[in-house]
Amino acid sequence: MMAIIPESPATNAVGVIKVFIVPHPPLIIPEIGKGGEKRIQNTVDAYQKISREIADIKPETVVVLTPHSVMYKDYIHISPGEFAEGDFGGFGADEIGVSKAYDREFVSALEALAKSAGIEAGTLGERDSALDHGVLVPLYFLEHSTSDYRLVRISISGLPFPVHYRFGQCIAKAAESLGRKTVLIASGDLSHKLSDEGPYGYASEGPAFDKEVTQVMKSADFIKLLDFDESFCDAAAECGLRAFIMMAGALDGRSVAPEFLSYEGPFGVGYAVCAFTPGGADENRHFADRFESKNRMRLEKIKSSEDAYVHLARASLETYIRTGKYLKLPSDMPDDVQKRRAGVFVSLKKNGRLRGCIGTIEPTRASIGEEIIKNAVSAGTGDPRFEPVTESELASLVYSVDILSEPEPAHSVDDLDERRYGVIVSRGYRRGLLLPNIEGVNSPEEQIAIALSKAGIAEDESYDLERFEVVRHK
Repeated sequence: MMAIIPESPATNAVGVIKVFIVPHPPLIIPEIGKGGEKRIQNTVDAYQKISREIADIKPETVVVLTPHSVMYKDYIHISPGEFAEGDFGGFGADEIGVSKAYDREFVSALEALAKSAGIEAGTLGERDSALDHGVLVPLYFLEHSTSDYRLVRISISGLPFPVHYRFGQCIAKAAESLGRKTVLIASGDLSHKLSDEGPYGYASEGPAFDKEVTQVMKSADFIKLLDFDESFCDAAAECGLRAFIMMAGALDGRSVAPEFLSYEGPFGVGYAVCAFTPGGADENRHFADRFESKNRMRLEKIKSSEDAYVHLARASLETYIRTGKYLKLPSDMPDDVQKRRAGVFVSLKKNGRLRGCIGTIEPTRASIGEEIIKNAVSAGTGDPRFEPVTESELASLVYSVDILSEPEPAHSVDDLDERRYGVIVSRGYRRGLLLPNIEGVNSPEEQIAIALSKAGIAEDESYDLERFEVVRHK
C-alpha cells in the first residue's frame, strides 16, 4: 500500500506563512550589473533559492516592505490602486520591468486594522505610483519562478520602531482575517558605510551595525531590533531596519525557525538574505510588549536620577503642555539655580533621536532657573525643525541641560577641542552656535562648518570665532 504523504504546512496554511529579508542592489540584475553581479554571487544564489521556495508555496498575496516608496515622517504609506508597474530605466535598463495587480481587499483590511490600532497609516499621499527598486529587485527574481499572486506594497516611515512593529502585527491580522496565503518580503540593504568603496565612504558603525543585525537574523531574537539606537543607525547609513522591524511584528507571538542564507558587502554596502518559517504560538515572543515594558522601566530610572537642573526642565515643559502656563521657579532650588545667571541650552531626545533643542548663548533672564524654564518650553514647542511635543510624548522624553560659560575669543582652530569647547561664529547679525561633545562631530573643523551653516555664513566669508565650555546635566 502506498503511504499518503500530507501536504507541507506551507501549502495548506493561511495567513503569513513565510517571511524573507532580502537586499535590493540593482546591479544584481545581469542587464545592469553586466558581470558585476558575480561579485555577489552568494546573494544571487540565495535569491534564486527563495524565489523557487515562494513558487512552491503558491501564495495568493506577496507583501513587500520597501524603504524606497513614498516615505512620510508620521505616516506609513500603503500603495493604492488596481495595479502598478515599474522598470529599471533609472539604472540604464528600461527594458526590464514588472507589472502587478494589487490585492485591494488586503489593503482595505490593513487600513482598517491600522486605524483600530491607532496607527497613522493608509493609502493617502502617493506621489509616484511606479514600483521602486526596493520592490522591483525581489520581484525580478520572483517573476522568474511564479507570477500568480497579487501584490501589496508598503513603505516605511519616520515613526518610532515600536509603531512599525505594531503595524507588522496588523499585516499578519489582515492575512489571517482574509484567509490569505501570504508571503512577506522585507526589502532592505544593511549599512552603506562598510568601506571607502561604498556610496558614503567608511564609518566604524557600518560593520558594527551589519554584525549586530545579521546576528539578530540568525537568532530571530527580534527584540534587539527595537533596541537599536537611532543615532547609531544614522551613522551606519542603513536603509532596511524599519522594514525588518515591521516584518518582525508580522511574526509576533509565534515561534520562528530562521535560515540565514548569505551576507556579502564587496561594494561597501551590506547585503543579507534570510528566511523565517513561523510556527505555533509562543508567549515569550511578544517583543513589542516586552520592549515597551523595558523602556518604561529605563525611562523611570532616568527620571529618578535626574538632578535639580534636569528635573526643572522636565517639570517646566510638562507644566506648560498640560496647563498652557509657565512653571514658577520652586523656592527649594539650589542657590546656583536661583541666583546665578548664564546662558542655557535645553535638549530633548526621544528614542535616542533629537526631539528639540533651544538655548541662549548669554543670559536673558534673572537666573539660571528662569532660563531653564523658558528654554525647556521653547525646546518642546518652538524648535522650528520639529512639531510641538504632545502630551502623549512627555513620558518618552529624555532631557539634558547645558550651562554655558562666558564665551571667549578663539583665534584659530588650534584653540578648539570639539569635546571640550562649543563654538560660536558670527558675522554682523548672523550668529551660529554648536555645543561641544556632539555625537557624530569629530573635529573642530566639523564644528565650525555646522555652526557656519546654522548662521547662514558662507565658509569663504570672514567671521568672528568664539569658544565656550559647558557643564552638562543629564
